[in-house]
Amino acid sequence: MTDCVDLATVEGRARLDDEGLWFVVLDFDGLGHAWRFAERTSDGAADDRAASAPVPVRTAWRGPAADTWRSSAGADRYRDDVARVRERVREGDVYQVNLCRVLSAPLPATGGQEPDATALATRLATGNPAPFGGYVHVPAGAGVEPVWVVTASPELFLRRDGTTLTSAPIKGTAADVGGLLPKDEAENIMITDLVRNDLQHVCQPGTVSVESLLAVEQHPGLVHLVSTVTGELRDDVGWAQVLDATFPPASVSGAPKSSALRIIDTLEDEPRGPYCGAIGWVDADRGTAELAVGIRTFWWRDGVLRFGTGAGITWGSDPGGEWDETELKARRLVALASS
Repeated sequence: MTDCVDLATVEGRARLDDEGLWFVVLDFDGLGHAWRFAERTSDGAADDRAASAPVPVRTAWRGPAADTWRSSAGADRYRDDVARVRERVREGDVYQVNLCRVLSAPLPATGGQEPDATALATRLATGNPAPFGGYVHVPAGAGVEPVWVVTASPELFLRRDGTTLTSAPIKGTAADVGGLLPKDEAENIMITDLVRNDLQHVCQPGTVSVESLLAVEQHPGLVHLVSTVTGELRDDVGWAQVLDATFPPASVSGAPKSSALRIIDTLEDEPRGPYCGAIGWVDADRGTAELAVGIRTFWWRDGVLRFGTGAGITWGSDPGGEWDETELKARRLVALASS
């Protein structure tokens, strides 16, 4: 690995337009980094032979005990916060807010080795396959900014193929199709319109369109409503402008985005980290990229494993039902990550 850039700066984000294959982890608050591999194999894949840190020994995943997980907001607090958001909606301050909580459990490094991200990614891929599942692990001691993230994300934040930009926001979750409510459809349409507006800031006039609306996707243990928005990038637009226009993702912030972010900052005590951020890759040589929304995501730092879960809150939200949705989203994955 020869390069690591700070994505909190405009200059750092602009580096994603440089040559090479970049791996990206961007926190919800806009902090994050991208790592460029030193070499590429003949088929174009990245080759990290230049990394100075030793490759960790691959072992079976050993996670925290199931009864050691703690939440940044318990059921009563979360329901009260849902009621607070509904009051802000009633007052006309906002239409929708994605309200989240962070689960955490102690998981110390063993024998000087960080937990094996590959082992957890393998367990999730087997027990909860996801279209944008994967991991980014740069150990401490590699000479660049470290990171430890494993995701089973079902949601596409941004895909780039030449000049075509695609986003596929998820809004609306239930245990099965019969559990989807009119509130879920209204919420999805609201966020899809916000994504369409975000893309219009960087795409050629008249090219942004909704390719599909309210499609039902089946995932392990639940279903989602998904819409797809595409547009053609303007010639003068690079990654700094794209991220400035679209980040954080609309589906995990709210509408209007600026108002939702202020409310999130007031109500949520624990930083979201890479949860609700962006995780993926940018291939500057080929003009392609795929960034997932960092949901259904674990991250490890300083001896603690974390996982985020949340729900979109509107005037039509039931506080108890929204808590149950956060439990539904977390239950299967947290069980897989626990010993």
